[in-house]
Amino acid sequence: MADIAVIDYGMGNLRSVEQALRHVAGEQSVVVTSDPAEVLAATRVVFPGQGAMPDCVRELDARGLRQPVLDAAANKPFLGICIGLQMLFEHSEEGNAAGLGILPGRVRRFPSGMHDAAGNKLKVPHMGWNEVRQSRSHPLWAGIAPDARYYFVHSYYVEPADATLETAYTEYPFRFTSAVGRDNIFAVQFHPEKSQQAGLSLSFNFVNWDGRP
Repeated sequence: MADIAVIDYGMGNLRSVEQALRHVAGEQSVVVTSDPAEVLAATRVVFPGQGAMPDCVRELDARGLRQPVLDAAANKPFLGICIGLQMLFEHSEEGNAAGLGILPGRVRRFPSGMHDAAGNKLKVPHMGWNEVRQSRSHPLWAGIAPDARYYFVHSYYVEPADATLETAYTEYPFRFTSAVGRDNIFAVQFHPEKSQQAGLSLSFNFVNWDGRP
């Protein structure tokens, strides 16, 4: 039984997530797994992912991982990353796909034709480093600057129906929610595993978190 299970449902390269966790996990064991039993047995669960949301949901179901994800999100420290954040919500504009419905809200696409304050055209996907501004305190922000920079790669963003879910936001060019938290769940749009020291600090906080907000 692993202490930390990184869920592998065939979407994205999980090696960097595993390496970042191992770097900060101390004596805790880390496993990348598609085995529902290993996910259920783990003390903490990380739910990452890359790709299109309809494909992610389909692959999650094909591997029998939907219920283990729901169970983990209900009762143990749970970290969602990128698509692992978006899939927690009810519905996505990407492929008109239903999410897992763990959190209320939807996933929307960045509009085309966006410009920054200087009039420069902004590309979709939103890709690269950007500030993550903490909107409320949370144990996973411990020791991290309130406007730390993290690495993003995404064309869609979450729009929570409950504003109190938001723990941080980012601007591109408008404000969007880039991190959420509720009870034992914490999830982010950016990639901690690609975000150098700020990402390692968040990962360290997660592997030492007891799941209380």
